[in-house]
Amino acid sequence: MTSVTQSTREVTPTPTPEHPVNKARERIGDRVFSGLATGSGVTILLILAMVAGFLLVQAFPALATSPAELEAKGYGQFWSWILPFAWGTVYASFWALLMAVPVAIGIALFISHYAPRRLASSLGYVIDLLAAVPSVVFGLWGSMVLAPAVQPLYLWLNTYLGWIPFFSGQPSGTGRTLLTASIVLAVMILPIITSLSREVFLQTPVLHQEAALALGATRWEMIKMAVLPFGRAGIVSSVMLGLGRALGETMAVAMVLSGAPVITLEILTSQNPNTIAAVIAQNFPEAYGLKTNQLIAGGLTLFVITLVVNSIARLIVSRYKEFSGAN
Repeated sequence: MTSVTQSTREVTPTPTPEHPVNKARERIGDRVFSGLATGSGVTILLILAMVAGFLLVQAFPALATSPAELEAKGYGQFWSWILPFAWGTVYASFWALLMAVPVAIGIALFISHYAPRRLASSLGYVIDLLAAVPSVVFGLWGSMVLAPAVQPLYLWLNTYLGWIPFFSGQPSGTGRTLLTASIVLAVMILPIITSLSREVFLQTPVLHQEAALALGATRWEMIKMAVLPFGRAGIVSSVMLGLGRALGETMAVAMVLSGAPVITLEILTSQNPNTIAAVIAQNFPEAYGLKTNQLIAGGLTLFVITLVVNSIARLIVSRYKEFSGAN
């Protein structure tokens, strides 16, 4: 009996990386799925490269033409033309984020940790439905309903807070200002930030929350110690997605804002900086020749701004993805 066991042990081969004993057989479905996933990733990169290549090729004539020739044709130097619109794009998006982010995070926390289940499900459905509203509807609402309604508020802000540079100047008589456009943008990006933040908060480990409550923390202290640190990377991602939507929004801004090529901090006056997307939408139908190239160069500028913003967001997310204040 001992000799049989010993001989069996001697015959049993030792597994090595080159010759595994039991190698899982690769199935056809695995190959198909792997090929589709790889192809999808490559397709996204190709589409991004083709868009960038198209913008570069079409924008090159406007970028390569001398400023004197541009001035002679009445188009103006490219950089002096694009800088006010780039400023308006970033400035309007900044005010939109300033108004939307606190409200969105508050709604997400209410849905995930405070509201009863039925109310939470209904409110979540309404938030998701708000994301499906077309931008032209927001533009109509902003220009015909919101602008007249907030005009008295703008007068009050200018009267009592006019010493602040943002609220100085002569208030607009129509209410169609940069602040109105920013409010519309804030409403548009609110469901994006809320939905993603809600899903991140719901993924917080239950043991972390129960441990904080067991140690005597209140619900808000539990959220501050366990939920918010755990969802920090997700919050940053949701905010950056909302910022991308605000930077590229076209019709809502074009319908609300009567912009001009100016750089100013005032947000209540009738002379406001326009956004790149709105300028392209308003001028492209009548453009021809070098003017078309100049507008496409503006689109290239917007593409670069969006790419830089998303790259910064990815750096922030990668920095905090391994961190959780609850661990």
